Amino acid sequence: MAQRAVQLDRETFSCPICLDLLKDPVATPCGHSYCKNCIKDHWDTEDVKGIHSCPQCRKSFIPRPHLLKNTMLAALVEELKKTGLQAAPADHCYAGPEDVACDVCTGRKLRALKSCLVYLASYCEQHLQPHYESAPLKKHKLVEPSKKLQENICSRHDEVMKMFCRTDQQCICYLCSVEEHKGHDTVSAAAERTERQRELEGSRQNIQQRIQDREEDVKVLQQEVEAINGSADKAAEHSEKIFTELIRLMEKRRSDVKRQVRSQQETEVSRVKELQEKLEQEITELKRKDAELNADFLRYSREITLDPNTANTELLLSEGNRKATRMRQHQSYSHHPDRFTDWVQVLSRESLTGRCYWEVERRGGEGQVYVAVTYKNISRAGDSHECLFGFNDKSWVLYCDKNRYDFYHNSVHTPVSGPVSSRVGVYLDHSAGILSFYSVSGTVTLLHRVQTTFTQPLYAGLHVYPGASAEFCSLR
Repeated sequence: MAQRAVQLDRETFSCPICLDLLKDPVATPCGHSYCKNCIKDHWDTEDVKGIHSCPQCRKSFIPRPHLLKNTMLAALVEELKKTGLQAAPADHCYAGPEDVACDVCTGRKLRALKSCLVYLASYCEQHLQPHYESAPLKKHKLVEPSKKLQENICSRHDEVMKMFCRTDQQCICYLCSVEEHKGHDTVSAAAERTERQRELEGSRQNIQQRIQDREEDVKVLQQEVEAINGSADKAAEHSEKIFTELIRLMEKRRSDVKRQVRSQQETEVSRVKELQEKLEQEITELKRKDAELNADFLRYSREITLDPNTANTELLLSEGNRKATRMRQHQSYSHHPDRFTDWVQVLSRESLTGRCYWEVERRGGEGQVYVAVTYKNISRAGDSHECLFGFNDKSWVLYCDKNRYDFYHNSVHTPVSGPVSSRVGVYLDHSAGILSFYSVSGTVTLLHRVQTTFTQPLYAGLHVYPGASAEFCSLR
């Protein structure tokens, strides 16, 4: 009874907002008491509405009331603290979020100590007393507190499932045993629990014996580990001595081999450099002879003009269709199936067979121009590589700008070295399968030569970058 009185006192003198003992208690006009800070914070949140209410009775006040300290209540709280009220929560712990709460407590519920499988309810220490004192209630089955008591109720008959069907391996009520489980092997849930516990105890003893056996095995293995470690230490010490000697011998051998390799290196490098010098002299002589032979190209020179029906609309043709200039505005060419629709390219009107020679002059911007030869059946529509000079098996192209050259065929890139000039010469021997590109300035220098087999007549082509122009030169 003393405990009940203490509990009652604590609830009476607790703040309804923070649920703790009142601190600096004040009273609202409706007579309810709160901690001064608790009710102040609560009304601060209601300032925006202009109406302030009591959290308990919900009575509204306009304007916001002035709070007065409840001196008598404050004195009582202080006196109760001295009489041991503070110890109450330790004896009667309140239920937290993870605890099972007492189903009988009103207001703030205490933590349950037991759950009754007959009443399917959970009780704190105070409300559990009748189960210990009343003869009929002493027969009820008490278990550890559980939030899942309703799982023990048959969903079909709303009866406690006190029986167990071994046939279907599930808990059932007595009505289930005479209806859908009729004729099944059924026992009381308590009997099944006892049997399961007996089996579990047997399994537990078996596991404990196995644990003991394994612990003995671990001891034996530990002894083996110690023996292995001792043997390994001796072996490591012995091998350390052996490898130290081997390393010394290998270091000596490495030094000897290094001297031999360097000596042989000097001999071979000297031999290769001598051969390289001879080859470079031979290349220089061959280039000189090749340049002397290039005076004969002029007798194979061809006048080449551009075909307007193939020109991309960003190209302006001039100088009797010998010059192509990249423009920002599209030209008003009529539709034609031979026209390049996406790549800014144009083909010659003349087909090229036999021996031919022509020159292309680059001007403007970075001078970025593709000088190409191609079969007539190269694709024209779209922006795929099937239409781009040098990136398919139907065309060969020398890329030129003010700094370098590059050769492309069938998407294979070949860097090209040589003197950069604004004029490029092209020599074709169709039947011999020879295609050569030259840098033309004061002298004629071979840039790149292709040896292949041409299966169709060829056409000269140009691909012009923004700001640049290219013109087929008149050589006669």
